Amino acid sequence: MSSIEKISIAIPVFNEETVLPELIERITEVIDTLPNGPHEVVLVDDGSTDQTLAILTDAAKHDDRIKVIKLSRNFGQQPAYAAALDYVTGDAVVLMDGDLQDPPEQISRMLEKLNEGFDVVYAIRVKRKENFLKRTCYRLYYRLLKWLSRTPLPTDSGDFSIIRKPVIDVLRQSSDRHRYLRGIRSWVGFKQVGLEIERDARAAGTPKYNLRGLLKLAMDGVFSFSLLPLRFAAYLGGLTILFAIGFSIYAVLVKYYGDAGDAPTGFTAVYILLSFFAGVQLLFLGILGEYIGRIFEEVKGRPPYIVQQVITSSDSWTQNTQSTTDSSTTGTGGGEAANASS
Repeated sequence: MSSIEKISIAIPVFNEETVLPELIERITEVIDTLPNGPHEVVLVDDGSTDQTLAILTDAAKHDDRIKVIKLSRNFGQQPAYAAALDYVTGDAVVLMDGDLQDPPEQISRMLEKLNEGFDVVYAIRVKRKENFLKRTCYRLYYRLLKWLSRTPLPTDSGDFSIIRKPVIDVLRQSSDRHRYLRGIRSWVGFKQVGLEIERDARAAGTPKYNLRGLLKLAMDGVFSFSLLPLRFAAYLGGLTILFAIGFSIYAVLVKYYGDAGDAPTGFTAVYILLSFFAGVQLLFLGILGEYIGRIFEEVKGRPPYIVQQVITSSDSWTQNTQSTTDSSTTGTGGGEAANASS
């Protein structure tokens, strides 16, 4: 395998003004200790409304290893990761969240493991600091997703990982509108290994994933990597037919060969069964709608993100353009010229 001369660290952030000073300090301390270089840090501002961009701009002004990508609005964490991947230039790329729950000091351990001959080293989250209910939900979800998916998905792994450039080049080709990066990372294959890393508590601020956001991410994982929800409709339909046939045979036998008083009578059972199966039908119509809606989003061909500014220590900037490939269309560059040194 080719040697790793330059490492890029890709971090999406959204309204993280309270965390950023510590994040930047710890990240720069880490890359100072990494071999070779110079390395780079690519921070994607996902439409923040606080002082996040100002802090990032100041950091880029004082350190030419820092590059800031400002998106035109809040597109979400996964599209922000996609934007970061389009701007990294390293031989290996570290993906991590900006809340410092992924400790940057572990990057050196992950790099050592990568140098053992792996293409991807991902963190397996242990000793999580969330509350009991949240930890339980995460644990159940990852195991359910692994059972549903035909792609082997590692349990308890997040986006925190280090990935060689050939794999990054493949990830860039993904045209998924509803990206589930950790799932795509597993789907592409290559030589991968997990590394147990203790997950810290959030350094400051509040989590940006509310219940709705977590449910959306969970659904992206399930609907992107499994057709079983659709097949459950067929399975349940088959069981329903068998139940109906069995119940019909039972009713006939009791009526003609058993005690007539034991034969099913009245409308209560009918109402209950009708209500139950109507609910089942509506449930699976909703599941079908999720798949059709995702197809609709894909065929529209809109870019997953739009870059407004690229901010570096120099006065260079990238004009707003769209680059189109056979597999996807992405918005790159954009907006006003950004001179962090002025």
